[in-house]
Amino acid sequence: MEPGGLIILIAMFALLWVLFIMPQRKRVQAQRTLIAGVEVGDEIVTVGGLIGRVRSTGDEELELEIAPGTRVRVSRRAVGAILTPGNEGRPAPESVPETGDRS
Repeated sequence: MEPGGLIILIAMFALLWVLFIMPQRKRVQAQRTLIAGVEVGDEIVTVGGLIGRVRSTGDEELELEIAPGTRVRVSRRAVGAILTPGNEGRPAPESVPETGDRS
C-alpha cells in the first residue's frame, strides 16, 4: 500500500470518528444523565408520548400516574424529557417536538 493511500485511509477514519461516533457518545451520555436525574414528583413525557408524574422509582422502572388513580410502569429508558417546572429545557437528546395548534 502506498503511503499516500494510508494517509487518506487514516484521514477518512478520523473524519468518520468526528462526524458520527463523538456526537453519538454525547447523546448517549446526555440520555444517561437525564434518566439518572428523574425523581419522584417529576412530570415526564415518555418516548411513546405518555405524560405523567413519577410516583415511585426503581432501578430499571418508574411508576407514572397518568391520570388520577391510573398508574403505569415504564422502563427508565423510555423517559423522553422531564417537564417539571424548573427543569424546562432538559429534553432528551432527540427532543420531543412541541405540540402546537395545527389548525
